[in-house]
Amino acid sequence: MWKKFFQKSNKIYPTKPISYDEVKDALRRYSKTLPDNIPLRVIVNDDNKVNFELLTPFLKALPEKDFYMSKETYELFEEEDKHIAFAIDHVQKAVDQYVAQKKELHVIDHDPYQKVNYYKLEQLNLITDRPNVDFYITSEEYLITRKKPQ
Repeated sequence: MWKKFFQKSNKIYPTKPISYDEVKDALRRYSKTLPDNIPLRVIVNDDNKVNFELLTPFLKALPEKDFYMSKETYELFEEEDKHIAFAIDHVQKAVDQYVAQKKELHVIDHDPYQKVNYYKLEQLNLITDRPNVDFYITSEEYLITRKKPQ
């Protein structure tokens, strides 16, 4: 039954400029077609590029440029910010492992913003190099975000 969600379309679509918001909307609409047991990450290739063959029925075109997505948080990025998608996935996996091992958050002590403590992750060899992006822990399932809490 779920096989139809992975089948490639036989239609040929034109290549044209597609905005970030159009891609985001197409992702939202595509996700609504997925059964509950199929995660949205099926649309993300191994190199974090969005698989537009699955989105073309919603966009009616292929984008001229690539878009990237975090497999962990499903955040969408344009080409110039693709390094953030990789960093999110890397740090999110380290955060999950840290919580599983230590049974505590890996944030900077007494930080009201819950900023991820890269030092704590390095101490357990969960990351080898620090991204040049700050991440914070959200209140939902220890997910990370770039948005500093208010």
